[in-house]
Amino acid sequence: MLQIESPLVSVNWLHKHIEAENLVVLDATIPKVAINELVFDSGYIPKSQFFDIKNKFSDVSGQFPNSLPSSKQFQIEAQKLGISNNSAIVVYDLHGIYSSARAWWLFKYFGHNNVTVLDGGLPEWKKNDYETVSGCEVPKSLGNFIAKPKESLITDFKGVKSFSNSEKALIFDARSQKRFSGEIPEPREGLRSGTIPNSVNLPYTELLYMGKLKSKEQLKQLFEDLINEQKTYVFSCGTGITACNLALGATIAGYEDLIVYDGSWTEYGTLTHNNMEAPNWTKDEFMAYILLYAAHSDFKEDNHERNVIISKVDMHTFQKIHDEFSNDNDYQCIQKILASVEKHNYSSENMDQILADIKGLFFADGDFDIKEHSMLLFLKRILK
Repeated sequence: MLQIESPLVSVNWLHKHIEAENLVVLDATIPKVAINELVFDSGYIPKSQFFDIKNKFSDVSGQFPNSLPSSKQFQIEAQKLGISNNSAIVVYDLHGIYSSARAWWLFKYFGHNNVTVLDGGLPEWKKNDYETVSGCEVPKSLGNFIAKPKESLITDFKGVKSFSNSEKALIFDARSQKRFSGEIPEPREGLRSGTIPNSVNLPYTELLYMGKLKSKEQLKQLFEDLINEQKTYVFSCGTGITACNLALGATIAGYEDLIVYDGSWTEYGTLTHNNMEAPNWTKDEFMAYILLYAAHSDFKEDNHERNVIISKVDMHTFQKIHDEFSNDNDYQCIQKILASVEKHNYSSENMDQILADIKGLFFADGDFDIKEHSMLLFLKRILK
């Protein structure tokens, strides 16, 4: 059985071992940021299967893109790809190294360490004139992979705030220098520019040369230039994809205690308001607004939900706030909610009652679906 000893392998290594019985080759390509469409017309490495980060290996009901899937979801989807506990997995993408490191880190998080990234990806494979095929393979049977999460490898909003205030941790941001400094806007519509406090910028592209990772010595120097006395390293980016490239580079450079911030700047920039002035709402107007926001977890409000909201506030308040809500994007909604919570200084009991009202709203039509469940968990997190 093939056992992989390194987090990174060359195309020559893969070509040599392509017939290994337990080898699984995964194409983990996603479109790059700000590119709306990706045409898979470049061929595939033989034995490839598609590792669908966007739709199969992310929490598609989550509030932010590319969120960590549940253990159950990851296990089921990995088994569908024929992945077993003894599989030797090579992941690649057609950009060189872009999203393949995310797939690598996900496997490590869910307890599978016999996994590696293909250095240079499909472009390097083709550069060496190795064979490509026109489509992905379909597994002949389910695998027996069992997910065993190693929770220390990924952190959330609460965790990254703690790391931001710790002298023992350093947060690396993989976004471009201009996005990090706010010179250009974020590609996600409505998301404010900014940085996580006490973070440093190391664009993931700095780790690459002609689509391949730089040498171990060069990678180590890039990190050493930014590290002081810190021993824990947290990696962030826009949505948790290229943060994993920094985790890959740091692993190769020999660093330990590495953590990826799953929500990255999209979550942090959304859940922290940038000195925004709170709307001049009454508490009834705030209630109408947050209930409308919750009702739109499935991007629409039905008559049952509308009636529940009107029962909590008068019709004038409902119509006024409905007009305002209709003109706000998702980012503005969250910012207004956060600023209003801070302004009114709601007690824990007040928050419990608001969350109970939101839950009642969801049950108004007799069906508490997965999107509503996800919205309730999200609002619990930001309100409490």
